[in-house]
Order: sequence, then structure tokens, then C-alpha cells
Amino acid sequence: MLSTVLNSTRAIQVNMRTFTKLRSFLAMESSLKDEIGQLKKDTGQLFRIVFEKLDNLEEQITPKLPANRKKIGLHLNRKLIKNL
Repeated sequence: MLSTVLNSTRAIQVNMRTFTKLRSFLAMESSLKDEIGQLKKDTGQLFRIVFEKLDNLEEQITPKLPANRKKIGLHLNRKLIKNL
């Protein structure tokens, strides 16, 4: 560090201020890391609940069609298609 090269009181003071700043940044980083991890966990649970509710709502809204309903559209003769 600076105080090992320059043997002065000012260099020692600068070295100590730098060390304390770095230590406070490290402490702040670890607390922020914990908070972000908790937010990820909470939002993951929240999104899971929201998507389950949307799936349930979609099932309620989607009309139920009978299995033996009459198909609409163009009907092609399958024998003719195979011969092409």
C-alpha cells in the first residue's frame, strides 16, 4: 500500500481511509446480495401464484366443446389425396 512506500503520517491516514472504505463497501455488498436473494425468492413465489391464477381463469373462460360436434371447413376426399 501507499504507507509501505511512503513512510509518512499522511500516507498512513490515506491507507486507513482507503481500507475502511473498502471494508464498508464489502459489508454493503454482502447485505445487498442477501436482499437481492430474498427479492428473487419472493418474486418467484409471487409470479408462480399469478400464473396459476391466470391458468385457472383461462380454464374457466375457454368454452367447452362437445366431442361429437360437426366439423366445419373444406372436406377433401382422402383417397384422392393419397393418389396424388
